[in-house]
Amino acid sequence: MELGVSWHQWKKMLHHAVNAAEAVGMSDERINDIACRVGQFLAEKVDPGNREQRLLNELWSEAREDEKKVLAGLIIRMVDKTEKM
Repeated sequence: MELGVSWHQWKKMLHHAVNAAEAVGMSDERINDIACRVGQFLAEKVDPGNREQRLLNELWSEAREDEKKVLAGLIIRMVDKTEKM
């Protein structure tokens, strides 16, 4: 399966997902846990659709579990900050 969206569309989708999770009262820790699970699913099942997604896929593949949590947290912070600009 390929995720055929642009980098900006992908970030916008993630931004909306994070906002929805916050709106229903999910903690930052729970959001990060879900982001790690989604990241693992994407890494295993979805072909990256652009160079940015390929880079994230490669980073995810090389990361240890603790590093995946950090990477997921950084992505959440990036998409949250991106929409505010």
